[in-house]
This record gives sequence, structure tokens and C-alpha cells, in this order.
Amino acid sequence: MSSYSSLVKTSGVARIIAAQLTARFPFGMLSLAFLLHIERIHHTYGAAGLVLGAMCVGQAIAGPLTSRLMGVWGMRPVLWMTLGGCSVAVACIGWFVMPIPMTMAVAFFAGLSMPPIQPAVRTIYPKMVNSRQLTALFSLDASAQEIIWIAGPVAITFVSTQIGTVEGILMSVAVMVAGGLWFILSPEVGRVRIPRSARKLGAVLRRPPVLLATVVGFLLVGSCAAIEVGVVATFGKNGPTAGIVLAIWSLGSLVGGLAFGHIPIGPWALARRMFIILVGVALAMISLNFWWLAGTLIIAGVGIAPALTVVFSIVSASVRFSDTAEAYGWVGTGQLIGAALGSALAGFLIDGSGPIGAFWVAGTFAVVGFLVPLLGHRWHPDLRHGDASPMPDTEPVQVQRS
Repeated sequence: MSSYSSLVKTSGVARIIAAQLTARFPFGMLSLAFLLHIERIHHTYGAAGLVLGAMCVGQAIAGPLTSRLMGVWGMRPVLWMTLGGCSVAVACIGWFVMPIPMTMAVAFFAGLSMPPIQPAVRTIYPKMVNSRQLTALFSLDASAQEIIWIAGPVAITFVSTQIGTVEGILMSVAVMVAGGLWFILSPEVGRVRIPRSARKLGAVLRRPPVLLATVVGFLLVGSCAAIEVGVVATFGKNGPTAGIVLAIWSLGSLVGGLAFGHIPIGPWALARRMFIILVGVALAMISLNFWWLAGTLIIAGVGIAPALTVVFSIVSASVRFSDTAEAYGWVGTGQLIGAALGSALAGFLIDGSGPIGAFWVAGTFAVVGFLVPLLGHRWHPDLRHGDASPMPDTEPVQVQRS
């Protein structure tokens, strides 16, 4: 824990972590908010899954594009533009009753304009700490982001079930705007300039570690998205129970990230962490009882933040600084495609087989998610030396003072 305390004391680290967590807090609310809202209006989880899938596909397309644009136009202009477009689109879904195809189109635009907070902050981190602190910072970030998934689901299910689903969506918009403003106006965002990449869009995926991280992220988040839909289908109409189960799940991830974040990252690290997730998901399929799901999802959660720490670290160590934002954009795209596919498949299986169908989807994603890093461990960088910083560019990187 001493490594985490020293990180927090580093100038600007605590502020930028808090700002980006607030800006990303709606990510822990929007999926459930849309799921509950669309199901209430159209009375089908399949339709809700399609809307979520449309939003995730929009995010997936935008990920590498908006991340790369930050190297052309700068971070702040891209963040301002996307924050405005996304907040208006999300508000429209809550405020207006539309047919499913129209709702999907608006959700797609919301995803397309989702502010690229995660690629931005993960590009800033290497410029705030030394190389040996970077893996610990990624671990702290991956653990701290579980606050989003602990408080977010509880807050949105309470507001949506006790007050109204429209109010839940509008609350998400308010948090998005407030957090986005805090992050964009943070001094660190103005100080770091991402160099313009000389490579073609997508060239970074030729690096095996980036491709490995992207595929594993797709499978990990696909499993998580299916579980989220399954939990909501099981408990969604019984007050805040679904949010409590999801919060317990995220609490396991928070504990796992803080407990195992300091462990050196060797070639088998990602496979080991994905195996923990697989065990928890497999056990969860046995029963949909509240206490059984809470206990088994804690087991699954213990592997999530440590797995994400490995994903972020191997990407950072495998690319040049000018390519980091785009690389994280592709990783985010993989995760969002997984979320879209996991949500959509879970929604349709719930309509046909009940909530257990969502856990069948989650289990399938988890099995493949373990096998890919197991078989692809030779692509996994050995970071046991502790240095996960990006490779330097051939020209100096400008640092601006805001």
C-alpha cells in the first residue's frame, strides 16, 4: 500500500484520478439506465439490448478516431466537442419516447460522441510519474474505477425504480457534464500534448501485445456486459437489489486490484487473472439466488481490475508515446464491441430462456477470454522489471503550460 500512498502524494495525481473518475461515472449508470428505461417503455429486454448495442458500436467506431484526433487538434478541443454532442443525445433518449430504430440511431450517435476520457488520461499518466511507478498507477486507476461500478449501479437503480427512468437518465447527463468540465479544465490536460502520429490509422494493431490486449478486453467486457444484463433481468424490478449485486461484484474487483496490483507482470499474468474470472462466472451459473450470485461474483470480480491493469501496462510498454492514445482507443473499441455483443446476446437469450441465458453468454466469453492469453502468452511482454512506460518518439515531445 506504500506505493499507492506515494503515488497519491505526487503532484496532480490525486486530482486527475478524481476528475477522470467523475467524468467517467456515467459509464457506470448509462447501461442500466437505458436497460430499465427501454424495457419499461417497450416491454422487452431484446429491444433494450439493441439500444445498448447501438451505443456501444458507436463508441467502438469513435474510439481510435477521437483518440487519434487528440494528437491533431489537441485534447481539449476534442473533449469539448464530444462532451456537448454526447450529453444532448443521451438527454434526448430520456426525454423523448421514440420507436426502437430511432432510439438506436440516437444511441449510436451518443456512443460516437462519447468523450475519450480513458485514452486521454492513460496518455497523461506516463508524463506524471516515473517509469517504475507507472504499473502501480495503472493498478490504482483500474481499482479506483470500480467506484464507478459500485456506486453507479446502486444510484441509477434506486433513482430509476423509486423515482423514474427519465430522471435516472437525466441524472447521468448532469454527472457527465459536471465531471467532463472538471476533467477538461484540469491543468494536466493542458500541459501534455500528444505528438501527431506518423503511422497510418490502425498500424498500431500490428503490434502483437496491442492486439492481444484488444482481443482479451473484448472478451472480458463481453462477459461482464452479459452478467450485468442478467443481474438486471433477475432482480431489476425488485427495487435496488440489482444495483446492490453489481456493487458487490465491483467491490471484489476493487479489493483484487489493490491486493494484487503490486505483483510483477510476467508472460502468464493475463491468463492467470482471466482464470479467476472464469471460475467466478462458472460458479455463478449454478444458481440465481441473491447470496450465491453475490458470493460468486466477488470471486469473478477479484480478477477484473488486475486483468485490466495488465492490459493497460502491456499496451503502454509496447508502443511509442505518439501512438498511446490510438492504442488505448483500439483497446476501448474492443471492449465496447464486447459490451455491445454481450448485451445484445444476453438480451435475446433472456427473452427466450430467462435470466440464466445471460450467464450462459457470460460463461462462453469467459472461457474464450482465458484461452486467448493462455495460448498467446508468447506475445505478452515480460514486465517483471517494472518499467511499463511507452517507447520514446524520435523527436522531442512538447509540454505546454496551461
